[in-house]
Amino acid sequence: MTEAAVLTRMLHAIDALDFATLRSSFADSVRTDYTSLWGGEPETVDADELVAGWRQLMLGLDATQHLTGPIVTVDGRLHTHVVAHHWRGGAAWTVYGHYIATVAGGKITELILETLQQEGNREIPALAREQPVRSGG
Repeated sequence: MTEAAVLTRMLHAIDALDFATLRSSFADSVRTDYTSLWGGEPETVDADELVAGWRQLMLGLDATQHLTGPIVTVDGRLHTHVVAHHWRGGAAWTVYGHYIATVAGGKITELILETLQQEGNREIPALAREQPVRSGG
């Protein structure tokens, strides 16, 4: 599997609620940087904890769809634009951004989101974490 395919597989697994494939996309420890979306600081997290947090969010949504542009390699890291749609109860929250990922040994070791813009109901993530609306994985 190509490095680019690892990133694409990870995003498809999120949308499909395929948490086993999602977990297998990551090294055991992952440096994440979602500060442009959530604030805070970049952190290195255990992949099981990362997936558990995403699982809680995804099960609180009616559906998600992550769309990417071409994936290119720059200075050894993967770069792609992303549009991430999230729906819950007829409302939508969309994040437009740019992903940068480092892959080693077929696993993502670093994932950075550079958020460009958000649209819609920004309360959806908090609502989703409070109450699941579907089951999966």
